[in-house]
Order: sequence, then C-alpha cells, then structure tokens
Amino acid sequence: MAVAIFSTMIVLLLFGFPMMIPLIIGAFIGFYTLFGGLGQLETMVQQMMAGIRPASLIAVPMFIFAADIMTRGQSAGRLIDMVMSFVGHLRGGLAISTAAACTMFGAVSGSTQATVVAVGSPLRPRMLKAGYNDSFVLALIVNSSDIAFLIPPSIGMIIYGVVSNTSISELFIAGVGPGLLILLLFSIYSWIYAVRNKVPTEEKVPWGQRLTAMRKALWPLGFPVIIIGGIYGGIFSPTEAAAACVLYAVFLEMVVFRELDLRGLYNTAKSTGLITAVVFILIAAGAAFSWVISFAQIPHQILSGIGIDQMGQIGVLVVISIAFFIGCMFVDPIVVILILVPIFAPVVENVGLDPVLVGTIITLQVAIGSATPPFGCDIFTAIAVFKRPYIEVVRGTPPFIVILLGVSAALIFFPQIALFLRDLAFR
Repeated sequence: MAVAIFSTMIVLLLFGFPMMIPLIIGAFIGFYTLFGGLGQLETMVQQMMAGIRPASLIAVPMFIFAADIMTRGQSAGRLIDMVMSFVGHLRGGLAISTAAACTMFGAVSGSTQATVVAVGSPLRPRMLKAGYNDSFVLALIVNSSDIAFLIPPSIGMIIYGVVSNTSISELFIAGVGPGLLILLLFSIYSWIYAVRNKVPTEEKVPWGQRLTAMRKALWPLGFPVIIIGGIYGGIFSPTEAAAACVLYAVFLEMVVFRELDLRGLYNTAKSTGLITAVVFILIAAGAAFSWVISFAQIPHQILSGIGIDQMGQIGVLVVISIAFFIGCMFVDPIVVILILVPIFAPVVENVGLDPVLVGTIITLQVAIGSATPPFGCDIFTAIAVFKRPYIEVVRGTPPFIVILLGVSAALIFFPQIALFLRDLAFR
C-alpha cells in the first residue's frame, strides 16, 4: 500500500498538480485499501475536519492578514528606515540592515514569503546601487527571511504546535535565541563580504535623523510588544494576540498613517482569504493522510528500517533534521510538517526529547529547506517578485545555507540556545 500511495503522489506532482491533490488522493487510496471499499470515506472526511478544528489555527489567517496590511501600508517601510539609520553606515551596513529588517518584519508577520516581499522590494535596489552583487543580494534576502519562521509569531511553529499538541507560547519564545544567533552570523558574513569586495559605506546618519526614524517606527514597534508582551504577560493567548495584531494593523494603516482605505482593506482581506483557504485545505488533507499512514503503521516500518529505535537523542535529532531539510527542498513547508511530525512523534516521546526543542529544530530545518534549491518555495517567491532567473537567485545561497546548517548543529549539541528563554519564562 505504501508503494502505491507514494508512487501515485509523485506522479501527480510530476504532472504539475498542486500539493493538496496528491495529499487527498493519497489519503483516498489509503482508506480504500485499508477498509476494502468506499464505505469508510465518511471517516476520511471526519479526519479532514478534525485537522482544521483546533482553535489555535485561527491565529494563522490572523497573522497573514496583519502581515498583508503592513506590507500594503507604511509599517514595513518605517521599520526598515529605523534599522538603516543605525547600521547603514557600517562596513556591510546595507546588508546588515537587510538581515535586521527581515528579523524585525518577521517579528510582526511570521511569514518568510511576506518578508521577502516587504523587505526585499525596497532594499534590493539600494544594495545594487551601493555596489553589492545581485546574487549576494538575492541570497541574503531569501535566507534572512528564514528568521521570520523562528522569531514569533512563526506560522510554522503554530502548525507544529497544533499537530504535535505542543505549547505554542513555549515554541514562540524558544525561537528567539536561534533567530538572533542567525542574525548575528549573517551580519558577520555580510561584513566579511563587504570588506573582501570593497563595497563602499554610506554616510553616517546624524542623531537627529535617527531619533526621527525611531519616532516614526514607534507605532510599528507596537506589534512585537503586543505579541511577545501580551502572550508572556498573561494578557493574551497566541490566538488572541493574532486578533489584536489585526486590529492594531487596521488602526495604524487606516487611522494613524491613513495609507489604507476601506477598498484597500477589502482587497487585502480577499487576498488573505485566498491564501488561508489554500493553507486550510492543505492542513485538512494532511490530517487525513497522516491518519492513514499512522493507522497502516507505515512510519513504524520506515523508521525501523533505518534503525532509529536504537539511536540516542542526538541521533534522532540528526535524522529529523535531515528528513525535514530534504523534504522542504521539494515540498511546501506546511505539508512537510503535517506529514513528518506524526511519523517522528512516537520516537521523540520514546527517547525523551523535549518537544519544544524538537519543534524549534524542525522549524529551522523547514525554513532552511524553503530557501534551498531545487524547489524551495522562497526561491520562487524571489523569482516572481524580483523577476530574476532561477540560477541567479540560487547562485549566492551556499554560504548562507552553511551558516544555517551550522546553527542547526549547534541546536542539536547545545539545546539551551533555544531552551534558555523558555526555561526562564515557564520553568
């Protein structure tokens, strides 16, 4: 049965069907084979509905909507200007500003693809004008957007938390340490690149202009205060924080900045609705597919074949990292989380791994895979947004991938990078 399911899914993908179709067909084949006919299709529908029933998933469209509103308004631009005013004059300052801006926008959007669009669109022309090579610029933008998947509110962590029944609040704060470590390492590499390629620096911004940029960015900086302060101050749940973010984004862009009118808000809501529909269909199909492969004990057969039962905690984490990294090189991150998390869940529990640490490592691997050739989804977002050929977008990625994989290894051997803040807040 496993061969029939996965062969069919691969064929459908090769014919260009969107991922939701192979998932649904794979689940259908599984139900038909397991129960000998169509009599149990009701159970398949029930599993699909169960997959989208958790209340925590409401946070996903809310954060997508808030990010859409900010991208169309002034919030993203004001955050970028503030970062630029402080580090733009340093050697490699524009590149460091880009990485920092991706981190800050990630802290209010949780979406890698939204970060590519919001930060890359205004900063790429400035970096090219300053003398940076385009392949470096594109690689920096695509890979710095990975930080958005780690810094709260990470949509990937929300999906993982729902699938694995892990605290989303703990996952959010565990992602802060690795996210800041990646920003630091990207900044160091950007400085080295600028020195080696003799990239000229920009003029230092006077303190008066810095204070002005900070004052303009005060309103957008309210987003991380709402998300992080609200959740860990006991005011909001993650879902309520997402709703508060939408309300705050609407208030900023329609009342304070007056950048968005009712028609613009309606068009933004339609765009968010379309994205949300796709995400929730994927989640529903993934839930049914995961139930089928679990019921058929396919995960146990696969993992037994590689001897994972005899591995220790580090060996299990290495296998998980490799599986998610490779999976996201070819398939949408949400789909990979939905399929692979239930497969590894029994092993994670058996060896006594902290599910928050596992979730942080999985989220990082998913983010890396999203920016890695051949089919990382952020690569194709960059191709669409910047209208550059595939080979040019991926040419500069290897150094960034090496850095990200190094952070993954550090998390495996030094888990307190992720767990220190979690333990401080919750233990």
